Amino acid sequence: MEPLDRSTIWPYDERGEPREFHYQRHASPTVVAAEEALGRLDGGTALLFPSGAGATTALALALLEPGDTIALAEGCYYGTGVTFAALGRWGLRVVEFDQTGPPPEGVQLVWVEAPSNPFLTVPDLEAAAAHPAPVVVDATVATPIRLRPLEHGADYVLHSATKYLAGHDDALLGVVVCRDAAAAEELRTFRTRTGIVAAPDPAWLLLRGLKTLELRVRRQTETARVLAERLAAHPAVEIARYPGFGGLISFDVADAETARRVETSTRVIVNATSLGGVTTLLESRRRWEGERVPAGLLRLSVGLEDADVLWADLEQALG
Repeated sequence: MEPLDRSTIWPYDERGEPREFHYQRHASPTVVAAEEALGRLDGGTALLFPSGAGATTALALALLEPGDTIALAEGCYYGTGVTFAALGRWGLRVVEFDQTGPPPEGVQLVWVEAPSNPFLTVPDLEAAAAHPAPVVVDATVATPIRLRPLEHGADYVLHSATKYLAGHDDALLGVVVCRDAAAAEELRTFRTRTGIVAAPDPAWLLLRGLKTLELRVRRQTETARVLAERLAAHPAVEIARYPGFGGLISFDVADAETARRVETSTRVIVNATSLGGVTTLLESRRRWEGERVPAGLLRLSVGLEDADVLWADLEQALG
């Protein structure tokens, strides 16, 4: 493993000039090592932030001005919309659109999600890239193993690195990967000035997680395909959503009461929030998202357990 350097300061050189690392808010060795690894994965210049929400906030504030409008994908991670709503008091506007088609005109930023969480729709990246506004793709669920949005015309890729990239439910981080090096430098300056910076310890855990990312995503995808097919055929499941890749599934049961009964009846699968880790998680999303989602919608994040073991657990819970 790369060394973990927790220093917040480093000595100037023999001329009294700052070296590459001099104060942690500007840069630190462990964070830079993680950023370089992430940049190689997505094919751009990566910048780490203390959380996915922190990355979202920094990117919106760095790119937009009061009165600007974001075209936000319908059904994307609800926390993104919550963050943008909180910025509304500073004049930020949001209009939602169907990301399977072209974004609306007259917006200053296009924000799509590949795939959306929890509805798992896949954006039309060609239509988004044809829009004159900069395009952000939240590829948290796809990961760079399944999709490299910069190769499809996106300007920025965002990940909640807490999820698949770190992969062990023990590191809170976000990342923005920029196609243009000059844009990355502007965002880096904004990050330094606002102090929305990542710490070395979670960056070190992220580096650990990246070493097994491809293996984990392949295993999670194989298992998710099996579970999605079986869920779609189960009589208690009204609809099962799966985009064909990745480890995230959502499915609907009859109502909120049934969903609560299912999520609290599993024995192997853990009833908890988040996604992308080695442990399979299941939860009703109505508790967080309200009427934005169907009352019986359950989100399943597939981990590394055996597919038949997971299905047996789901089957008894659904029963």
